Amino acid sequence: MATNSPNRRQALKHNYAALRIPSVRLVAAVMAALTLAWAAYGQAATGPVRITLDEAIQMALQHNHLLIAMRTTVQQSEAEEITQGLRPNPVLFSDWEYLPLGSPAHQNADLYTGVATPDYLKNNTEGDIGLSYLIERGGKRLDRLQAQKDITAQTRSLVADNERGLTFQVATLFFNAQLAESTLDLAEQDLKSFQSTVDISENQYKAGGLSENNYLMIKLQLLQFEADREQAELARVQSLSDLRQLLGYESISADFDVASDFEYQPVKVNLQDLQMKALQNRPDLRAAQQGVTAADSQYQLQKAIGKQDVTVSGNYSHVNGINAATVLASIPLAIFNRNQGEIARTRYAITQAQEQQIAVNGQALTDVKDAYEGLESNDRVVQLYISKYLDVATQSRDISEYAYRRGGLALLDFLDAERSYRATELAYRQALASYLVALEQLREAVGTRTLP
Repeated sequence: MATNSPNRRQALKHNYAALRIPSVRLVAAVMAALTLAWAAYGQAATGPVRITLDEAIQMALQHNHLLIAMRTTVQQSEAEEITQGLRPNPVLFSDWEYLPLGSPAHQNADLYTGVATPDYLKNNTEGDIGLSYLIERGGKRLDRLQAQKDITAQTRSLVADNERGLTFQVATLFFNAQLAESTLDLAEQDLKSFQSTVDISENQYKAGGLSENNYLMIKLQLLQFEADREQAELARVQSLSDLRQLLGYESISADFDVASDFEYQPVKVNLQDLQMKALQNRPDLRAAQQGVTAADSQYQLQKAIGKQDVTVSGNYSHVNGINAATVLASIPLAIFNRNQGEIARTRYAITQAQEQQIAVNGQALTDVKDAYEGLESNDRVVQLYISKYLDVATQSRDISEYAYRRGGLALLDFLDAERSYRATELAYRQALASYLVALEQLREAVGTRTLP
């Protein structure tokens, strides 16, 4: 018995380990399931992803497919720089003439086989091998490369201008979504408030304190509140869907939402400072300036193309047993075609680019002026609502409701006060959205989101 005890202990140890492994695996599986459940619960508790305007702009700049496609034009232009910087390839040529094809000279042929002898190939045929190279005169390669580099620089600025336009589009749709959510919130509040009025009116009607006609008029008015809520919900869904398309459809989940900081943001700016900053930051103005440079590069290139290139070649010849070397050089005589047409065209193209630059410069200043005036006008309208008319509409509605519920105001007057309050609140939200869009339009006109 004593001799078998170590074996028994080892067997028990093995069985315990065998039992312990499944239990460890079971615990690990349970823990993993609990982790996934907790993550799902956390995601459900936090709700849909809410993004700010800055986050929306960054997502669009990173994931918008049309912008990504536009950026490839820069890469294409950089690849074209490689092509324009390449030198011409040398040309290798070779020939072997007067080979016998079944009928060689009798004195050099085998009478039985009819095949030419090596002496015939050596003494009666001609062989040439040589190399030629095109020498570009006038600095054509460097001019081609510089012209393409100028096009690449202009393309970068055009892509940056597309980013500027996309930023404004994202901001506009973002504010539209905020307006829709604010309008939906207002519609739900109005519906809830008017529903209590309908309930009170129903009790008054049943108690005989309200005529049936007045009760039905109030009840029919409820339809307008419900329709307003449905329209606001539709506007919210559509604005978020349009915004998602700009952000990159696959880059964000369908149940995302915008941050609800739909508030007035007072801004004090100076028109002259804004115009100066626009001249420094507008990418379309920079592209127009680079367009003049690119046009001048094309002009220099066409003048270089007017210079005639030289082709040099050297070849070795073996003719009838004689070895010889030949060196050749050729150049076209520029008697008729000196590239006069393209030189003249590109000279006019410089004038065209300069005029376009002046036009874009004026357009930038005009855009800033218009955006500035639009912002000032919308700011004054919002200030009117905040300082006066929102309180007036709220007080009028509250007084009318209080008086109506106590029989001191006619039904039509109460409904009219309710409509005026709702119209004022809705108009304020629309004015606020217009103000925020005008602010973004000013940023777009200046070419930067940081205003002076």
